[in-house]
Amino acid sequence: MKLGLISDVHGNRTALEAVVRDGGAQGVEAWWVLGDLVAIGPEPVPTLELIAQLPGVRLVRGNTDRYVLTGDRPGPTAQEVATNQELLPLFTAVEGSFSWTRGAVAAHGWLGWLEDLAVEVRTLLPDGTRVLGVHASPGRDDGPGISPDRPDDELRHAVRGCDADVVCAGHTHLPTDRKVGDVRAVNLGSVSNPITDDLRASYVILHADRHGHRLEHRRVAYDHDEFLAILARAGHPGADFIASFQRGDQVRHPAIRPGAPLPAS
Repeated sequence: MKLGLISDVHGNRTALEAVVRDGGAQGVEAWWVLGDLVAIGPEPVPTLELIAQLPGVRLVRGNTDRYVLTGDRPGPTAQEVATNQELLPLFTAVEGSFSWTRGAVAAHGWLGWLEDLAVEVRTLLPDGTRVLGVHASPGRDDGPGISPDRPDDELRHAVRGCDADVVCAGHTHLPTDRKVGDVRAVNLGSVSNPITDDLRASYVILHADRHGHRLEHRRVAYDHDEFLAILARAGHPGADFIASFQRGDQVRHPAIRPGAPLPAS
């Protein structure tokens, strides 16, 4: 079997199409999509339409999907703004971004579909390996998650008791492949909104048969100019912030460092 694992698509159908094409060329037979599907991007509905058509797709809800559904928001809170008016522009920008996405998703009848997403997915590989897919870490869709530089003790505690041999996640946008105790902790990186100096989409292919398994980390180029043109037409209130990822303005880490895998492509 070949299972494609992706996360943090963020309404970027352009990047998602490139990843799906690459996966198809590699023989991927089914997909897991581990959350953050629509928010902070210009094409939430076309993105969902493509995700829903993926073969054998299983899905997990991410924290930004929860924000779209429930009205929960990342900071700053209204109470924080009340005591510090300098936070008002950020508060307004966050609210406008998630409200725009919710409006688009609701207008096309996708809210119920998002509400039905699971918080985790599991499978047993032919060689007996137990694989768990979550958004951030077992039992959580937010927080520090899995990253190359999270201290071993913290990461070991985060995956403790997960009843899995391999934990796959997204959320941090940082491709990671580490062993903590008996658990292999893997981050798929992100399809969109990169924060490393490799701006390509990242994902993982899980190869498995009865003799064993391996995880292949992949990077896929896509047309950033095409995405920016779509963003300019979309009328998204957070367009400049979203564009900053495509320009490389949000780079915070080198792609190649301890704990981060070397991609196969």
